[in-house]
Amino acid sequence: MSSRFCSPFRIRLKGFALFLLLLIVPAASTQAADEPDLIFRRSTVFKWMSPNDKLATYGLDDPEVEGVACHFTVPEKGGFKGWLGLAEEVSDISLACRQIGPIKFRDKLEQGDDMFRKRRSIFFKRMQIVRGCDTKRNVLVYMVYSDKLIEGSPKNSTSTVPIMPWGPADANVPKCGDFFTQ
Repeated sequence: MSSRFCSPFRIRLKGFALFLLLLIVPAASTQAADEPDLIFRRSTVFKWMSPNDKLATYGLDDPEVEGVACHFTVPEKGGFKGWLGLAEEVSDISLACRQIGPIKFRDKLEQGDDMFRKRRSIFFKRMQIVRGCDTKRNVLVYMVYSDKLIEGSPKNSTSTVPIMPWGPADANVPKCGDFFTQ
């Protein structure tokens, strides 16, 4: 009698576990391809029994514009929720992008296209770095912000990369306006 009673409960439990697995695995696999390089972390809030709150700085090459790298710093929640990946991270993100070599555009780009995106909570918040072109000044413009399903965040940061010659052999400087559609 007890095995019949437990059977529907076990089926529901297995179904719930499968649902969670399907939710987590695709997110992990899409993030792995675009994972930035961790440069360093610094603790900001000490916690006795669980991991500390930290600031983490990451480096990332623009996948569509060769010769540009961005660095961003994000707060990472500690505690048990942060350790388990259940904490909703705050939206304070700083950004700096620089030319690190000759600029080469791999393809045509859209104004405001995502360069990078990463989840900042288990379900509802994402951090995004988008790129655009200031055609008048021949400058790449990068902006980082976070969004939520219900409401966005006014917190953001912007960085610009003037497209300059890179060494004496780089006389042909591309115009970003030639590679961005409005």
